[in-house]
Formats: sequence, structure tokens, C-alpha cells
Amino acid sequence: MTATSAPAGAIPIPDGFAGMGAGYDLILCDVWGVLHDGTRAHGQASDALIRFRRLAPEGRPRRVILVSNAPRPWAGVQRILDGFGIPREAYDAILTSGDLTRGLLARHPGERVHHLGPERDAPIFEGLDLRLVAGEAAERVVCTGPFDDTRETAEDYRERFAAFRARNVPMLCANPDLVVEREGKLIPCAGLLAAAYAEIGGRVTYAGKPYRPVYEAALDLAAELDGTPPALARVIAVGDALRTDIAGANGFGIASLLVARGIHAEEMGVAAEHDRLGDVAEWLGRQEARPDAVIERLVW
Repeated sequence: MTATSAPAGAIPIPDGFAGMGAGYDLILCDVWGVLHDGTRAHGQASDALIRFRRLAPEGRPRRVILVSNAPRPWAGVQRILDGFGIPREAYDAILTSGDLTRGLLARHPGERVHHLGPERDAPIFEGLDLRLVAGEAAERVVCTGPFDDTRETAEDYRERFAAFRARNVPMLCANPDLVVEREGKLIPCAGLLAAAYAEIGGRVTYAGKPYRPVYEAALDLAAELDGTPPALARVIAVGDALRTDIAGANGFGIASLLVARGIHAEEMGVAAEHDRLGDVAEWLGRQEARPDAVIERLVW
């Protein structure tokens, strides 16, 4: 398997990652949708990552870096993973869109920033030289998601966005995901709000997948671990979202593995646990981004 996307009619559907693992030195693994669904952990996924890390090295150790579009620093994601019982042995490092957002904000010391998002995402601002202000006083808006993702949509923010646009206030989107899957339901994320702002002419910068800087940062982390980054041909991204995980991997020139039982489950015909993943070539043929392989869940 190479970093080039396979033709639509030739997408492998492996039963597990065991037959693929030897071909890679680094997995860039998504979190929500692969390791957990927001309510419970997928134990076989973390087991697969542990088994991969234990494979005999081929010139360099096998590494796993969790790459998440979570709008919070990596330590906050680790606490969530600990709460789900996901062992730290399953990964070497965590990189989040929250980490990238903090790096971008640090370039503008003293700036007046408005946080558009739930209070639980406030740690993204801790320790930074900035002033959190009301929307009408903001020089920049940092969007981490809807205030209430159980009932709100982008439509609820129409008037607020129009006011920002009238003042040409730029938005920094700290989570490019449009939706995530929680207990079988699709929950809106910051990316959905940012897209609505961009549609009315608002300036938006995105931190996270599928944009190149997050992959460059992930390889920098790998280089910190082992002295040099791995060859791109030895890197694979694993995730459940075509728009972020797979498109990002395609654009960066690395292989990708799509986890079917995630946000695309219903489209791919595996919404129920008893459903079996069938021929997905026709569905993938209609998509702009294509993975190198598709797996029901990440298992060994």
C-alpha cells in the first residue's frame, strides 16, 4: 500500500490492521470516532495501537501520535482518554487543534479575544497573553463550538455572525470538524459555525485537520521522539472523517485508513451494530477524498 489513494473500485477492506502494520513506522490516529464515540471507549482500537507499537522496529521504533481536532490542549484530551480507560501505552504523544490554536494566538500578544464556545473549552486560553472580552469589543473571535451542541445549529448564530462580519472581525476555528458522532447521533462542531461565517464573507483561519500545519507539527513530534521524522511512505493516518482525516492525509501525501463505524456509518450502511460493511466502492467513488483502505473499526 502506498500513500497514493487507491482507485474507487480497488479499495481494500481488511478485517484488521495486523496485515498492514509492518509497512508503517508512524500512525497518526484520530481520537473521537476511532478510540471512543464520546460516551464509551472502543477497546479493540487501543489494543490495535498497542500491538502496533510492539512490532519489531525496522530502523526506527513504531510510534503512534494521536491527532485530534479537539479544541483544548493535549493534556485535557489525555485526561478524557484516561477517564475512558484508554491506556497510555497505546500512544506516544497527543497533538490537538487546541495546541495549534494556542500557538496562533501567542503570535498576537495583548489581543482582545472573544470566546465563542462552551465554558469547558476555556483551558485553551490559559496562560496566554490576551484579553477575553464580549463580542462587540473583540479583535478576534475564537470558535470552539456551539454553546449547546445538543440543540443549536449554525442558524442560531446568524445575527451574531452578521455583527462580526460588519466589523470585519477574523475568526480562528479551533476545531475544523463539522460534526462528530455521539451515541449514534451527529453533533455539530466549530467547523460548522466557521463555515457559516465564511459563507457571509467572514475571514476564517482553521487550526487542525485537514490543514497541512497539523501534519507538519505531528512529524515534528515524531522527530523529537526519535531524532528524525519518518519517511512519508511509512506514515498512515487513521480516522473516521473523509473531510478531515482522509482529505488531510491525501493532501499531505500519506496513506490513510477510513474507519467506517464513525460519522459516515449511516452513509456506508453500517449504522447498526449488526450491519456488515459491504462493497463501498460506489459510495467512495462519489467522494472527493478517498482512503487507501476501509475498516469497520480499528482492530488488530
